[in-house]
Amino acid sequence: MPDLEHSLYGHDLGHLRIVAEGWGLELAAPDTKAAIAELASQLLAPMLVEEILETLSSEARSALDDILDEAGRMPWAQFTRQYGEVREMGPGRRDRQRPDRNPISTAEVLWYRALIGRAFFDAPRGSEEFAYIPDDLIPLIPQQSSSKGGASLGRAATSVESAYPMPVNDRLLDHVCTFLAALRTDQEPASLPENLQPFLLSLLASAGILAPDGQPDLDATRAHLEAPRGDALLQLAQAWLNSAAHNDLRLTPRLQLEGQWENDALAARRFVIQALDALPGKTWWNLSAFIADIRRAHPDFQRPAGDYDSWYIKDARTDEFLRGFEHWDDVEGALIRYMITGPMHWLGLVDVAAPEEDTPPSGAMAFRRSGWAAPLFADTAPEGLPPESDPVHVRSDGRVGVPLGAPRSARYQIARFCRWEPDTPHEYRYLFTPASLERARGQGLQISHLLTILQKHADPIPPNILKALKQWEHRGTEIHIERQVILRVGAPQILQALQKTRAARFLGDQLGPTAIIIKAGAEEKVLAALLEMGFMGETFNVQR
Repeated sequence: MPDLEHSLYGHDLGHLRIVAEGWGLELAAPDTKAAIAELASQLLAPMLVEEILETLSSEARSALDDILDEAGRMPWAQFTRQYGEVREMGPGRRDRQRPDRNPISTAEVLWYRALIGRAFFDAPRGSEEFAYIPDDLIPLIPQQSSSKGGASLGRAATSVESAYPMPVNDRLLDHVCTFLAALRTDQEPASLPENLQPFLLSLLASAGILAPDGQPDLDATRAHLEAPRGDALLQLAQAWLNSAAHNDLRLTPRLQLEGQWENDALAARRFVIQALDALPGKTWWNLSAFIADIRRAHPDFQRPAGDYDSWYIKDARTDEFLRGFEHWDDVEGALIRYMITGPMHWLGLVDVAAPEEDTPPSGAMAFRRSGWAAPLFADTAPEGLPPESDPVHVRSDGRVGVPLGAPRSARYQIARFCRWEPDTPHEYRYLFTPASLERARGQGLQISHLLTILQKHADPIPPNILKALKQWEHRGTEIHIERQVILRVGAPQILQALQKTRAARFLGDQLGPTAIIIKAGAEEKVLAALLEMGFMGETFNVQR
């Protein structure tokens, strides 16, 4: 940061005299340049600094502490939101109104005492305007207390708020398997939890498991599904932690982003992770208080220069644009809540808890780092995840049960050959059908491939299923059940005569001497032909 002398450059002689008066000094210098040097040397006297600090209000002193907490500088937009504006006015108006004597804000109090300056500095998101304390003044301002950083962001949760914990689990890996199989079979993965599908679409693309066309990359999919569960979870966690393309803001429920503006999703994600990392490791923490303290201490964590007007974000429920700092909780607050109760919980980084049983994770009131968090953050697979060794169960009625503990790679392949049935809490369920087998064959899959998987991972296959699969591969579907319209007549001669008329084109397979299938929708035409032959007829129980 600039020192005091450089922070005074650009101010006229009148402003310098106002600063001197605020410190109880008189300037003898005849011009601005000399006045800057004279004033800077006097203001750096330790005893004088101590005296001026004692005259400040508690809020002004707190403002200096807040800037010191930020290594001596704070974004100007954030500073003025917390401590008020510094009015823009020319020398004439300033000398008439004397804002130093009638300040409208804490910011003006500090400004007209030269305790803060205002300048543009390089920042991670580009050049940004800051309020700062001059470099040589900082050692002379003892910090009274730290209002930011570490565990001061929020508070510990009460026993009521954390009464029903929801520890992390590795079910995300099973959901990924379901999702990848659904993409290959064009089926709707109805069993996926709410909001998980768009997250997986983005995450798996970031991890390289999905190709640019949105379909599973064959080699990457095989490697992920065959990896031990700890390694597979680590792959997904690292993709989320390090991806610049994965945008949590665009996935936050009830937010609808419009326009061409861009946000730095990775920087925002890393800020939340760093804030969480400063909290006590095994302590349940109140989520709302954590978010509220981020709003107080670091509100612009994802906004370049505190810009709350150029991002076009709608509330998807009301269609209202959420512009301005007054919607911070609706956007930034919702983003933080989503990241903690969504991705960080799904990926095994954060346990959540609620005051009532059966509350979904999105409604959690408390959180803490999980036992898996340390290895996952350190790019190491967590230990203790179960092996995938449970057998697949093939039943004689063509149904297949795949337990949660079965190999994901086997379930992925089985799912591609089957019609999907509703899951149970303990297993995924599928059914062999001619349509599902035909779909698999259309994708280049062979029954021999299916049998190899079943023989390796399933209990003994019922002989009738083994026979049916092999016969289907060679002969296709040999049995059909259909609804047909049947014509029955009183004597074989009537049917023989009908087959010689123009109505013969409406007739199908003959079922006996007095019965024949007719084409659906042709009933009236056939009856008309019979009437011309001298026979009356009627229809009944015909489904149209």
